[in-house]
Amino acid sequence: MVNVIIEVSKYLLILLMAIYTYLNFSYFRFHEEGEQNRTCRRQNVAMFLIHFVAYAILFLKSEDERVVLFYLAQVIFLEAYIGLYRLFYRKMSRILVNNMCMLLCVGFIILTRLSFEKAMRQFLIVAVSALVTWIIPFIMDRVWQLSRIPWVYGILGLVLLIVVWIVGNNSFGAQLSIQIAGIAFQPSEFVKLSFVFFVATMFYRSTDFMTIVVTTAMAAAHVLVLVLSKDLGSALIFFVTYLTMLFVATGSWGYLITGMMGGCGASVVAYALFSHVRTRVAAWSNPWQDIDNRGYQITQSLFAMGTGGWFGMGLYQGMPYKIPVVEKDFVFAAISEELGGIFAVCVLLICLGCFLQFMMIAAKMQSVFYKLIAFGLGIVYVTQVFLTVGGVTKFIPSTGLTLPLVSYGGSSILSTFILFGVIQGLYILKRNDEEDYEETKA
Repeated sequence: MVNVIIEVSKYLLILLMAIYTYLNFSYFRFHEEGEQNRTCRRQNVAMFLIHFVAYAILFLKSEDERVVLFYLAQVIFLEAYIGLYRLFYRKMSRILVNNMCMLLCVGFIILTRLSFEKAMRQFLIVAVSALVTWIIPFIMDRVWQLSRIPWVYGILGLVLLIVVWIVGNNSFGAQLSIQIAGIAFQPSEFVKLSFVFFVATMFYRSTDFMTIVVTTAMAAAHVLVLVLSKDLGSALIFFVTYLTMLFVATGSWGYLITGMMGGCGASVVAYALFSHVRTRVAAWSNPWQDIDNRGYQITQSLFAMGTGGWFGMGLYQGMPYKIPVVEKDFVFAAISEELGGIFAVCVLLICLGCFLQFMMIAAKMQSVFYKLIAFGLGIVYVTQVFLTVGGVTKFIPSTGLTLPLVSYGGSSILSTFILFGVIQGLYILKRNDEEDYEETKA
């Protein structure tokens, strides 16, 4: 009987996820706030139903009473987070809050399936991150001094990356984290945010040739240290973010094309100089040749997604634990195997919906400083999603990055909460400006 319920539930989960995703894009069709709010309420209903059905299956299969308590704790958190955000930030972007919560739900579901202990730790990290970042929209709405300290962002971020390069912990061949008081964290997750602020403040001040040269040199230093640390995924995020922000700030196709050519040349040089780059490219180009060693992770990922197909195997019906580090870099493969390809595509579309909202906010900002921040953070977010999913699906070589808000990892969760908090602050700032303009006009 339980197996029948699981079989039916996977189609119900896909249907509810498809409805949520449809509402996600329907939101952009409406211009009246009332219609947008109704769409968001319907999203909340779909989200809580997905959450309930998934955890009902998790309980039936595991027969662990802790799952029920964990589910109730999540419901209380989600209700409180959405409700308090609406109470204290009446002009917030509800679609972004909803999408954050939906992605968190997907992460909790798949992590509970993979490891209940890690899911519990993830929940505690999420709760602390939500509490710590609560004040960010308030700060963004009131502190103009953020645009006055570019070298604080640039130098502090570079120093942190150098520290990781020198004394960082080695993880799968790359130096990614440092440990303080028994707690390990990954500085590059936070430096990519400070890097956006650095570039935005520099180009807000000036876009003359010397400013561009100095800013490019600092950006190149960030990327070089990351390459030396073998953190290739983060290095690529920094490069793409800087190049696109430079193009937006200057409007120069010459800078864009030159940067792209320089990036291609640097990739060739890195391939020739660094053995770990050649190893990853070889594992990507033909993983079947060394399926028991360097090609094992990607081949197991492809097997999992192929087995799951469009509709998935159902929760607890697959074998995602065969994929190394599945809860971090390859969580998308686990989602595809057990919840289905359609469900996984919907997760990607929700991420795309977040990116579209980021770009819409950037387009509406009148201040160049705020516009560049919104645009840069949007590029950071969508590039990380692309690199993560691209590596899992063998579209590009694996970069060891996490899927924001879904994968297991404290630094990734906290940095993403900060990113969304900054974007919310910019959205609220724009809404306040529009309201003041309407009052002045009246």
